[in-house]
Amino acid sequence: MHTKIHAAITAVGGYVPSDKLTNQDLEKMVDTNDEWIRTRTGITERRILKEPGKATSDMIVPAVQELCKKRGIDPTEIDCLIVGTVTPDMVFPSTANLVCHKLGATNAWGYDLSAACSGFLFALAQGAALIESGRYKKVVVCGADKMSAIVDYTDRATCIIFGDGAGAVLLEPTTEIIGVMDSILRTDGSGSQYLHMKAGGSLKPASAETVANREHYAYQEGQAVFKFAVKGMADVSAELMEKNNLKAEDISWLVPHQANLRIIDATANRMGLGTEKVMINIERFGNTTAATIPLCLWEWEKQLKKGDNIILAAFGGGFTWGAIWVKWAYDTK
Repeated sequence: MHTKIHAAITAVGGYVPSDKLTNQDLEKMVDTNDEWIRTRTGITERRILKEPGKATSDMIVPAVQELCKKRGIDPTEIDCLIVGTVTPDMVFPSTANLVCHKLGATNAWGYDLSAACSGFLFALAQGAALIESGRYKKVVVCGADKMSAIVDYTDRATCIIFGDGAGAVLLEPTTEIIGVMDSILRTDGSGSQYLHMKAGGSLKPASAETVANREHYAYQEGQAVFKFAVKGMADVSAELMEKNNLKAEDISWLVPHQANLRIIDATANRMGLGTEKVMINIERFGNTTAATIPLCLWEWEKQLKKGDNIILAAFGGGFTWGAIWVKWAYDTK
């Protein structure tokens, strides 16, 4: 009799830089104010990686080190490391490659995955598939972004939203009915016009002109993205619950991508969940893109109990969106 292998999350790690960028700081930089930012986004402050010569990989390393310490494993035991990010250290080599080197994860292979704010979800689905294949025993899935590297701090529409951070989870095989249970993931490239970075890719390589035109920053049409995000994140979360016969009372937690408080509220409402079941830390970290969901798991880890049904949901540039149902695998001591 063949027993199905499930991919269980067995440890969580996170990292945010110590430097804070508050709404008051932003008031001095662009034409905005604290009250405006808070009512529209729910953000009060964000963390910024300011140290010169530090990149996305430097936030992932401490997150993975913490996870290894919690689990009592050595980085050499990691089989594969996947990084969801849109702010890689360089075009190549991959950030995953650099992270493995810095960690001393000498037996791991890995790669970067680009899906904007849905990066962690897409990477988690892939990591789970690698575990379920029976071929790998320890897969680390990271979501990390140094958004301050691609944010235009003269553009008041976008600079108030983003912060820097990294989170990571360890996936291991189990035959218990726990772990990553199901997912619905979607993409729609027609949404790229509303949220993208104009230059720096093969379509528009860097030139004196692209730099002068400030085309190496994240560009967003807020209203259009907001409308799609509310619908996309709420629809897919409700669809995942319906597909698996999950009622609101069966769900212990919604772990939503921290883009905007209003999008989070709309998703929770659609799922029939009260705010007491929703993980929210946007007020302190802002939108850290691929890092928001693992950072929530990191902060709430002590409140999670074995068997808890949790729904992870995200919406990102491109467009990318999705929801994953996870049955939590352990009680935190």
